[in-house]
Amino acid sequence: MTRSPATPLPPPKARRRLREAAALTQTQLATRVNVTRATIRAWESGRTAPRGRRREAYARLLKTLAEEDAARRTRSAPPPEPAPTPTPTPEPTTVLEPVSGPEKGSEPEPGPGSGSEPGSGSEPGSGSEPAPEHPALTPAQAFDALYEFSAPALVRQAYLLTGRRELARESVERAFQTAWERWPEVARDRDPVGWVRATAYEFALSPWQRFRPRHRQPEPPPADPGDRTLLNALLRLGPQHRRTLVLYDGVGLDLPETAAETEASTPAAANRLLHARETVAGRLPALADSRVLHQRLTELASAERLWAAKPTGVRKGGERRARFRTRAAIAFTVALIGATALTVRTAPTHYEPAVSPGVAVRGVPPRVAPGSLSEAERELRQKLRDRLQDGPERLEPRLE
Repeated sequence: MTRSPATPLPPPKARRRLREAAALTQTQLATRVNVTRATIRAWESGRTAPRGRRREAYARLLKTLAEEDAARRTRSAPPPEPAPTPTPTPEPTTVLEPVSGPEKGSEPEPGPGSGSEPGSGSEPGSGSEPAPEHPALTPAQAFDALYEFSAPALVRQAYLLTGRRELARESVERAFQTAWERWPEVARDRDPVGWVRATAYEFALSPWQRFRPRHRQPEPPPADPGDRTLLNALLRLGPQHRRTLVLYDGVGLDLPETAAETEASTPAAANRLLHARETVAGRLPALADSRVLHQRLTELASAERLWAAKPTGVRKGGERRARFRTRAAIAFTVALIGATALTVRTAPTHYEPAVSPGVAVRGVPPRVAPGSLSEAERELRQKLRDRLQDGPERLEPRLE
């Protein structure tokens, strides 16, 4: 179940870079797009995406900022100087995060319908040979390739965040199901793994997870005492500190990228990282070195038996959930309309006062009807009529 293509937007990291290059704050940018600061913050972190007219206005503004940034770079760029071709140094691959995206030193995998961007240069030593043509992938094939490439590493990362194997697997599956529902947007993103990772982290660290009955029972801890101590030290950290530590020392993101993904400023992310390192080093002094900490996180994640479902099952599960929600919404709407129609049909149209039941009252004398006047009553009535109606005369003092 896919949606119609929307206006393309730069990746969340590029949106934040363009805003900072233009020396604009999130409040100033929110004023220009006519949204709140929290909305801009969510857009730049990739947590949510704009829609409708707001998406078009945001895309136009980002395009203007990109043109201004390109013009500034052109004016301030020095003349090119010949330089020897550097020898690429292979980076060590970690089991926590597969190398993906342009920031990791490799070219992004071409998505469905993607071509070479205008103005993009060629690799050193490639000459003028054209790039090999890749067969066009269907949306399902591209989704399956992305899932098989990144799902195992994301499950291990979610395990470091939660300490629960089943919750880690469920978080990654839910994130990929959300990505399949918004596949046109995710397929155009330059870092789809980061998009899915942010969604999986949000689901795994949601405070509502503690109210689920299936997650109230503790899971068996790791068998190794050192791994058990390290996992307990991680779980003692706050959710944001734990997420910052996993992203920076586990996944290997830069500090600005970590700050953007955790929806915090760069100084705040640095403070969280330092606090998390101090807390872990207080329980395990041998992990004071960041390289040793990275190695131990990798060993802890790879020591557990974590598995991910098949991509076909994830896609079908997301489609079934979407159909169930749609049918539930339709059924609720029909029930609401039926209840409203029944109320209108059976409700009274005017007020009818309630008739109280009759009660016998005893001890009250019967009501006597007026009869004819007697002779004395007629004389009294005549006297009253003959008298003056204005009362007796007023006595006034007089001089004699």
